[in-house]
Amino acid sequence: MTQEIKTFYQLEEPIMELKNRLDELLESGEPAAREEIKEIQAQIEEEWAKIKPLLTPVHIVQIARHPLRPYTLDYLKALTTDFIEFHGDRRAGNDPAIVAGFGLYRGQTVAFIGHQKGRTTRERLERNFGQPNPEGYRKALRIMKLAEKFNFPVVTLIDTPGAYPGIQAEERGQAEAIAYNLRMISQLKVPVVNIVIGEGGSGGALAIGVGDVIMMLEYSFYSVISPEGCAAILWKDQAAVAQAAENLRFLAQDLLEFGIIDKIIPEPPGGAHIDWGQTFRQVDRYLNQTLKKLREKKVEDLLEERYQKFRQIGVFREKKAE
Repeated sequence: MTQEIKTFYQLEEPIMELKNRLDELLESGEPAAREEIKEIQAQIEEEWAKIKPLLTPVHIVQIARHPLRPYTLDYLKALTTDFIEFHGDRRAGNDPAIVAGFGLYRGQTVAFIGHQKGRTTRERLERNFGQPNPEGYRKALRIMKLAEKFNFPVVTLIDTPGAYPGIQAEERGQAEAIAYNLRMISQLKVPVVNIVIGEGGSGGALAIGVGDVIMMLEYSFYSVISPEGCAAILWKDQAAVAQAAENLRFLAQDLLEFGIIDKIIPEPPGGAHIDWGQTFRQVDRYLNQTLKKLREKKVEDLLEERYQKFRQIGVFREKKAE
């Protein structure tokens, strides 16, 4: 990862200084630097042990949005071979905010679909900052149906602020495209795995977020609305962002306790952006284990368990007063 590394939130400043030095040593490729590399890695772990107890939900949001965090195309490069990207929804056009196609994962063909934000200003504009239009969701569903036809599992990588809220997107059927995806993905006769790799924003995430197993990276979040949007609506004050973040309960551990997600994928000290390699290895391990289990299930059981899984979300029981 050759990027200009900047501090994105104040608490990470000591870690990013160490990261700068670590990258210099790794890029040099000098055998004599191995001991110093190990020392710096140990220092990063020590610094993170101090920082981690101080993290608030707002800090987690900042980590999930970190501009140096690996995006969908980075995961595809690391986890697959011979990935072939498909374009267009065969109705309106192609949406670069959604990447969709097929690749070999551990020797087997898998359909991969994910949001892509872009890193440079030009890329972000081309990718619409990872905010899909209706044609993006229709493209995603087209690839899923193609995967179903040939009995390939589907993996989605979720990382979006939300669906694009522009007038043209609404005119082309944004809400309908999201709703239709929810219905059709729930009926897919192949294993479907969802992984939140950054921010999971509202219907923009949920439109490719229906699956048999939902996993989240440790410092990602999955929410019906951003904390900024929540603060603007409920408090009409951006100073209430921290309060909104606390009340939304959208962190991985919260959602695991609520039964909304199934697994949390650990991140390296400092977050996924500090060590891409370790992040990819963790995602690979969890994804491989999950796909193996899902492939062993009969289609009828897969569909029934998926149906029951989403039926149970939001169910709660009140305690009787003593």
